[in-house]
Amino acid sequence: PIPQIRKWAPRIFHVHGKDATVRWDVIREHGVFGRLPFVQMRTPGFGDSDWTRVISELRLAGYKGAIDIEGWHDPVYRDDLEITGQARALDYLKQCRGGNSYLPNPV
Repeated sequence: PIPQIRKWAPRIFHVHGKDATVRWDVIREHGVFGRLPFVQMRTPGFGDSDWTRVISELRLAGYKGAIDIEGWHDPVYRDDLEITGQARALDYLKQCRGGNSYLPNPV
């Protein structure tokens, strides 16, 4: 997502946090047009995205808004585990932005 953030930075006004895991074993065996899905949608922190870099790029672009966590599509943290996945994603994203004790500079 880094090139897209850089390209569209002036137009970013809202961010949805979701992640994905590329299933390279499926791609090697069946390709991207095979019958099996080669990407698994995940809750932030459980996929391949480097959210520390994503948040850094958003900050460099001047983004000061929230990141809405999308978790309902995660194949592991869904149904009864959805809130658990959401809480874990929130903790993870807090670490990526600078930790739980992150405080903005006083005005």
